[in-house]
Formats: sequence, C-alpha cells, structure tokens
Amino acid sequence: MAGVSDQSRDRRRSFNSAERVALFLAAGGCCVNCGVELEPGWHGDHMAPWSKGGPTDVLNGQALCPQCNLQKGSNSMTNSSGLRDWQRDARERYHSRNGGVNGNFLVVATPGAGKTTLALAIAQDLIDRSVVTRIVVIVPTKHLRRQWAEAGARRGIKLDHVFENRNGAVGADFDGVVATYQGVASSPLLWQRLTGSKRTLVIFDEIHHAGDGEDLRWGEALKESFEPAARRLLLSGTPFRTDGKPIPFVTYDEERRAVAGFNYDYGTALIDGGVVRPAVFPAWDGKSKWRRSGQLAVTSVDLSEADKDEVPPALKAALDPNEEWIPSVLQEAHTALLQMRIDTPDAGGLVVASDQFAANAYAKILERIAGVPIPVAISDEPNASQIIKDFSKGTAPWVVAVYMIAEGVDIPRLGVGVYASRVRTKMFFTQVVGRFVRMRGEDDPTTARVFIPSLPIFLAHAQDIEKTVDAALAEQEKKIREGQSSDGESDSGTLFPAYEIVGSSDATHHATIASGSKFTPEQLAYAQRTMEMSGPAPASVTSEWVASLLSSAGAFNPQSMPPQRVVDDSEPLGDQKKTLRKLIHRKVGRLAALTNRPYQHINGELNQSLQNNVTTATLEQLQKRLVTVEAAIRVEQAK
Repeated sequence: MAGVSDQSRDRRRSFNSAERVALFLAAGGCCVNCGVELEPGWHGDHMAPWSKGGPTDVLNGQALCPQCNLQKGSNSMTNSSGLRDWQRDARERYHSRNGGVNGNFLVVATPGAGKTTLALAIAQDLIDRSVVTRIVVIVPTKHLRRQWAEAGARRGIKLDHVFENRNGAVGADFDGVVATYQGVASSPLLWQRLTGSKRTLVIFDEIHHAGDGEDLRWGEALKESFEPAARRLLLSGTPFRTDGKPIPFVTYDEERRAVAGFNYDYGTALIDGGVVRPAVFPAWDGKSKWRRSGQLAVTSVDLSEADKDEVPPALKAALDPNEEWIPSVLQEAHTALLQMRIDTPDAGGLVVASDQFAANAYAKILERIAGVPIPVAISDEPNASQIIKDFSKGTAPWVVAVYMIAEGVDIPRLGVGVYASRVRTKMFFTQVVGRFVRMRGEDDPTTARVFIPSLPIFLAHAQDIEKTVDAALAEQEKKIREGQSSDGESDSGTLFPAYEIVGSSDATHHATIASGSKFTPEQLAYAQRTMEMSGPAPASVTSEWVASLLSSAGAFNPQSMPPQRVVDDSEPLGDQKKTLRKLIHRKVGRLAALTNRPYQHINGELNQSLQNNVTTATLEQLQKRLVTVEAAIRVEQAK
C-alpha cells in the first residue's frame, strides 16, 4: 500500500492552543475513550492519523488521556497480520522448518518484544491446519497463567488457567490449559497422558526455568511429560547456557549455549523502533558496614569497591530498610518518576525486592515519600495477580514486588525502577530490566531509568545493556550517513558540517586555536550553545574546551569545507525524514534521562534555538537537530 506523501499531509501536526481548548470542552474534560478526567499533559489525538493524511483541525481531533493515546499508538505498530515485522519473520521461519528439529523450536527474543503474541499466532496456525488440536502452555509463575489466558482470549484461543492436576481432564470447551513448571513436575504422568491423548503443541514460556527445581528435577519431569507432544515451542527472553544437565528439547552448541531457531536481541529491537525503549542505569554508591558472626571488628566498604567475598554482606547492608542507603535511593527514584510524569502523567515505578519483609518495608518508605498507599505484590499471596493487574491499569506511582515481577509480567507504563534484589545473575537482572523497556507507541518519549547499587557485578550487567543501546544507535546513524554520502566523499565525520549547525557562512575564514586545532567562530558558537543547552557548567569548562571535546568525539571537522547539497534517489525523502525523526526522538529521550529534565522542555528549547520543529523541519534541519542533540549528550557524558 502506497504511503502518504509529505505534500498531501497537513504541514502542521500539533494542535494549537485554541484547538486544544475546543477539544477539551467538546470532551467535557474527560478522555473520549475511557471517560477518565483529563489531567495536565492530556493528548490531542488525530482520529484519522496525521501520518495517513488526517488533517490537524478540531473536526479530526479528540481529547485522550495519555494511556489511551499511547495504547492506540502501540496498536498501530503492527502490520496487517497483527504482528510486528520480527514476529512475522519468526513465524515464517517456524513454518518453513516444520516446527524445528524433532518438533522443537527455540525463540530467544528480548523482554517486551512480544513473544506471547508470536506463540499464539503460531498456535492458531497449527490449529487451523489441523496439525494440533490442543495447546498446553507452561509458565514460571501463577500470575502468568492468567496473563496467557487473557492474551489467548483476544485471539480466540480459550485456555484454562485455573486447571488443577486433580481435575484429571481438560474441559471440552477449552482449546488447552496453562500450568506452571512446578505443577507439571508434581505430576508428570498426568501431563504425559494429557499430551499423548491429542495432537498437542506445548509452549514453554522462559524455558530456562526447566533447569530450576530441587536437584534440577523439573527438567526430567518435563521430558517425561511432554515427549509425546506433536510440537514444542520454546521461548526465552535472554540467551542461556547450561553448566549442568541439559534442558530437555533444547539444542546446544559446543560451548553448551542454547541454539535458537530465531533470535531477536535488544539491539535489533531498538534499531527497528517502536518495540523497546532505551534504558539508563543510575548507579548509587555508599558505604556498607557489617560485623561477622563472633567478631567485634566492623567491616566498612564502599559498594563500588567491594570484592567478591564482600559483595553479599555489603549488598545486604545497603538494602536494609532500617539503614540509610535504600531510603535515599527510593527518594531519588521518586524524584525521577515525578520528572517523567511531566511528559507521561501515568508513568509508574517498580521496586524489585528480595523478600516479603523487605517489600513491605520499602512500601512504607515510599508511602512516606509519595504520600499515597503503595501496593505490594508477593507471589505467595492469592491476590498478587489482581494487585499487578490493578496497578497496570491504574495511575498509582509505585508498586513493590518480589521475584514474580521479573519475567513476563506486562506493565507498559513502567518507566522507573529500583533494583533492590540480592539476586546477582545476569539473566535475572536482564529480565527485570525487560519490565521497563516495552514501548507504548511510536510517540512514547520515555527513556527507562533503573536505579542500581554500584556493585561491580551490577555495573557490568548494566554496561552490557547500555553497549547494546549505543551499538544500535550507532548502527542506525551509520545507515543514515551511508544513505546521504556524496560520491564516496565526505567533508565531515558526521551528518553535516559544522557551519550548518549555526547557519553562519560569512565567518568561515576566521579561526581560533584551541587544543592544537583550528575552530571557526561558527564552531565555537555551536560549542557555546551546546554548553548552554546542557545547563550550568564549571567555570573551567570553556567553549574552546567543548569544541575540542566535540571535535575529538567526531561531532565536526574543525577545518570542514562548506557543504554540497546531497541528492539521494535511493530512498524517498519522506522515509529519510521519518528515520531521522525516530532517531532524534530516542536521542532526546536519552538526553532527558542524562540531564533529569522533561523531554518536552528539551524539545521546546531545540525548537526555539533552531527556529523550527521536528514535524515540519526540512531534511537538513533534522540533520542539524540530530547533531545538536548528539553534542549535548556527549557534553553530559563527559561531566
């Protein structure tokens, strides 16, 4: 289907003040979709999408709460099949390989990408083709049983999430059941009979849990239970390996790493856009003190300097709710959440605690800070799933949870997290981070912030994820540059030469010497503006020093020549601009996280400084905006 050209779109995308007033009054001050009372930050929405030619006027506008508008945006990110591109590709590969080796197919996809949707689409295909007549889904926690059943119902697949082993049989009006790994391990012969009595597809959610359980018996029970299955679809949010007994139905390479039939990592998802958010990790240091049993001497160590043997007691001391470290981090996290809620009024925060005692204590601390009741979700309690569901659909600022929140739990409005768990494995850490990176739509400005202790092991985990973010952005920038290069020559290491940044061509012959390099007045003015955008700086930070920093970072070539206009016929102008807008969107979100300032404020300053806005800007103006934001990010990272 042909896209809408730039010429046929309304040049103005945002509703002006008078139009917003009219939309608010027409809606009676309530969201026209869900009826909730509109608060500051409500969204003016195009009923006929602007991207598809819908005009920006009151006849095509409506007032929505952020949650409804962002949900509408997330629904638009799929193709006609209802699947994202990666899900469609994975589905095609699954069928092209006839369900994998011996009927086993492993999908490794970054948390938040949509593994559940993919699995249910494949299940529906197999039912429609009469390959299987029953679906069995195995999940790590009780809460996920309901979540899978609800997702299945949206696709017309009826899954019994309250099935118990003592039932002995599945109701005739169900397409299948959802059970936990623990439940299957307690009665493998029952599940062997249920699986063997009909052609069955078994979906293992987070299959690495098959290596859990006492003496790793879960894996043995799963093999016994589901060997008769016609097909087995294995899902995991992170790559994994085994150092002990192999997990059943998984193929391993020579280094004992699981071999995926389809892999969709965080970096790829970030490049694709509309799937995951960038994430930053404020790491908080502090002294921990403890005394070993039977000794009088007190050990005191900074978290960032704790050695391997000191990590367990140091972390335990830091996370003690009766001491000073964790309350101070919760205060900082709440401040970050309030800042985020300026742009996204219903943004929420999650604290992942180690145990029930700590969770309840953290909730009390947050209640004192936020002044509102804080829900606590503990897997052992029968109402835990309802607590999470209520929080997901509501606007409460915080929820505190123990392990049950780590995998699969879908709360798209989460934006700020506090990692207050004593679990130090990379897999668990990555799964927790996955709760915060799911995007709510193409207009989601959020950069997730996950507060962590500054222990070396957590810093290493976070750096691995941040490297993926940086690599993904660099790859996207590389593609943009390659698409805009001229005859193999480039007069700058970036998207455009420095004088375009300030638009002052009459001073290109003047120069200032700084750090052994020549900088034009235009480049120094650009450096000065970058300093001003970045907020207060020490007196020792001069425009010359910033120019030198930007030059060494590749932000501009100090002796660049005036640019030649580049014509690229390989990609439509509208697509080039759309790609740049998406990249700018993520970069501004990253800058907002680094400076702890609202996304909208930074965007407004860019509009004022550059004398244009991202919606109507030309390609050259978008390029200028991108480099300006990049430079501000580099300055912040250098502080």
